Amino acid sequence: MSSTSPRTRPPASDDLEQRITALIQRMSLSEKIGQMVLGQPGEGPPAETLGDRLREGRIGSIINVVDRETVNELQRIAVEESRLGIPLLVGRDVIHGFQTVMPIPLGQAASWNPDLVRKAARAAAEEASLAGVNWTYAPMVDISRDPRWGRVAESLGEDPLLTGELAKAMVEGFQGEDLSAPDAIAACVKHFAGYGASESGRDYATTNIPENELRNVYLPPFKSCIDAGVATVMTSFSDLDGIPATANDFLLRRILREEWSFEGFVVSDWASIPELTTHGLTANDKEAALAAASAGVDLEMATDTYSRHLAELLESGQLAIETIDAAVARILRIKFQLGLFDNPYTDQPGGDAVAIRERALETARDAATQSTVLLQNREAVLPLDRARLASIAVIGPLADAPYEQLGTWIFDGDPELSLTPLQGIRELAGDQIAVRHVPALDTSRSRDTSAFDQALAAARESDVTVLFLGEESILSGEAHSRANIDLPGAQAELVRTVRQAGKPVVAVILAGRPLTLSDIVEEVDAILFAWHPGSMGGPAIADLLFGTVSPSGKLPVTFPRVVGQIPIYYNQKNGGKPPSPESVVHIDDIPVEAPQTSLGMTAFHLDTDFRPLFAFGHGLSYTRFHYSNLRTGAPTIAIGETLRISVEVKNIGPVAGDEIVQLYLRDPVAQVTRPIRELKAFRRINLEPGQSLTVEFELCDRDLGFYGRHQEWVVEPGEFQVWVGGSSETDLQVTFQLLNEEEVVALRPG
Repeated sequence: MSSTSPRTRPPASDDLEQRITALIQRMSLSEKIGQMVLGQPGEGPPAETLGDRLREGRIGSIINVVDRETVNELQRIAVEESRLGIPLLVGRDVIHGFQTVMPIPLGQAASWNPDLVRKAARAAAEEASLAGVNWTYAPMVDISRDPRWGRVAESLGEDPLLTGELAKAMVEGFQGEDLSAPDAIAACVKHFAGYGASESGRDYATTNIPENELRNVYLPPFKSCIDAGVATVMTSFSDLDGIPATANDFLLRRILREEWSFEGFVVSDWASIPELTTHGLTANDKEAALAAASAGVDLEMATDTYSRHLAELLESGQLAIETIDAAVARILRIKFQLGLFDNPYTDQPGGDAVAIRERALETARDAATQSTVLLQNREAVLPLDRARLASIAVIGPLADAPYEQLGTWIFDGDPELSLTPLQGIRELAGDQIAVRHVPALDTSRSRDTSAFDQALAAARESDVTVLFLGEESILSGEAHSRANIDLPGAQAELVRTVRQAGKPVVAVILAGRPLTLSDIVEEVDAILFAWHPGSMGGPAIADLLFGTVSPSGKLPVTFPRVVGQIPIYYNQKNGGKPPSPESVVHIDDIPVEAPQTSLGMTAFHLDTDFRPLFAFGHGLSYTRFHYSNLRTGAPTIAIGETLRISVEVKNIGPVAGDEIVQLYLRDPVAQVTRPIRELKAFRRINLEPGQSLTVEFELCDRDLGFYGRHQEWVVEPGEFQVWVGGSSETDLQVTFQLLNEEEVVALRPG
């Protein structure tokens, strides 16, 4: 976690605070409460449905208005026709692009490239700001260990460090160098906190997270965003230790305000305040409004419990005016920092829109390329050799589906901008290679196999088959959890059918989550996992298939073999009986009527491997990288010192490629049990064939610490184990010792 001061949102100046205080002193109670209301347009023109409330100061922010002229008219009413002329925040879910769509966030995380993620968010902000949007509800930093959860697509994976680094980059991309710049939009880190731990992967379900796990795993990415200067925070739908996040003062006051000194404002998620009653925490909307406001929710999204009840709660003495004034001040502060009081309007972009679109498309292509993960490549089937190919069969429901490749949360995404894999393959194949396209299935969910004979014929007539499989965009995202995460419909049967042709088979998977691929992994020669790759997924995938570029993506999540392994993640703990290949007993090896025994005496399932199908950090290339000479700068360090760790990486394959060098650490003995490995650093490098590079990392005592038994940050002396390699399964290891003061004196006299 970074400890630097905010980069994109500087601390409020004394002059600004005086302006905020003066404005609040002029506001009526109704106008104050209005700033705490996020309105949405109803049926009819927004200027008509929202106009009167804007003039009366009863709405301070709006959501889901994305037409520049309409936004400008609403701003004009708020600024010129209301008593105090306070401009509006204009919110929109700009999650992974605006009209130009980037890969889903989980896909971007597979790039392990903060610079690229920053560029993608910057492109989205530039496009969205042209439509009048000045506030986005991203990034989502919920640690996600359950791929059944539909919103895993929005996440940045299962690891706190990787999520935090990429989320910080997103914040910087959305907000830019100067939050008041016309093309900057305020970011909103969500969902605070623990939403990704929903039971059984069911959206909106209960979360059960011990405080130690919360502090060590789920909170660090939020802290990274706070340190990066994120403007706003959104609460989670879920509860935490029995208290829904929207009324959880432990989260919102103790951690966010007191421990982290967050100065931005907190917004509820959609209708999550009245849902406090559905949870069973409150009896009615009035109690819900009191609970949320008292806990520290400054702005209510979509519903009206604040506008209906805050005044009454204040009058009855249940709520203090200081609570309302503090919330309003935080909201106004962001509006001032966005520069809305100086210029609330979005100017006509002129020629800038063309340049913004061109930059966005270029970034989208880079992101799709670097996000794609080569999971398997038997007999080096990939890359395809254009000089030796006469024909290719392109089969599957997602080869030419411009909308589906965009993924979830693309309200403003333009399918007309999508270039599909079929288009990309045809362009690179040119006139020399025949491309036979057979969709075979109408959708990814279809079970109609009537076109399978046509698919088999195309495969037999071609030198290689490329199958485009996965799930449609609607099968992942909010409220789209799945209990079975196999390939839906008849896709696995399609794979087996095409395999009968006896030709090489390449599977390209487009999906919003990790899928259980055990039923096809032995039926295909190569697997490229492209997630939902966005507008430019087609040319990016074609470049990878034909070797124009080498795959470089690495998994940000663990891929289970079967759904029964979930949750399965790389940074698990040992327990008292960790499994090993030698300890596992398979169900088929148990004799009939065998006496009851503790078979294996370790933590495993009888009916599957204890290991994942594909591990966190896994990703192949068209070249090979050799790691050697892992060393520490010293065998010991003292608390307060920095330790250098170096490793030599050599490209021993035939082509240039990018490698993501990953450093993992373990504290084997501690006051609370620690994960078997934790990612502590990573670096993307590029090497030509035969080229070597010594990669150096630095570890400080902050990297060695954790929250202990009393939920306080501790750094404990002792031995630490370090691994460096190309995935979480690397076995190249070195150890070092962290010394306490007495040991330093003894070992380093003088």
